[in-house]
Amino acid sequence: MADTKPDHPGVITHPPFLYAGFAIAGVIINMFVGVELFAEPAQFWAGGGLIVVGAILLYGGVTQFRRAGTNVPTHKPTMAIVTTGLYGLTRNPLYLGLSTIYVGIGIAIDNVFLLVFLAPLLLVMRYGVIGREEAYLERKFGEEYRAYCTRVRRWL
Repeated sequence: MADTKPDHPGVITHPPFLYAGFAIAGVIINMFVGVELFAEPAQFWAGGGLIVVGAILLYGGVTQFRRAGTNVPTHKPTMAIVTTGLYGLTRNPLYLGLSTIYVGIGIAIDNVFLLVFLAPLLLVMRYGVIGREEAYLERKFGEEYRAYCTRVRRWL
């Protein structure tokens, strides 16, 4: 019997939409219940630095996917497993980059709710996106992907 599963992970939505949705919720709540945590100008330097690091991770991860000839969007098929460069350090440099930018924004705009929402955001990412991607990649690439998972951690 042929495999009837679609050739994509079937994630709940595109990951940037999840990050944006949680960030918007944090900004809205902060408008009504503002809590200050950080001192200026340190918050701008720390937050800005994290945003830059996150952007570098995103750029590097996307660049490596493109060089390998595989798709970045989660609704398209994965054509190859990338295991070198950033992907030799973490299986999810794109999500690590998005998370780093998200935290950087939270610090830069002094929004405690963005930081509080990071934990539920990462849970949604883990089960609604990453878990589905991992199951898809294991189905598609089998032992090659399982071996990669034993060598490289999910995050860091």
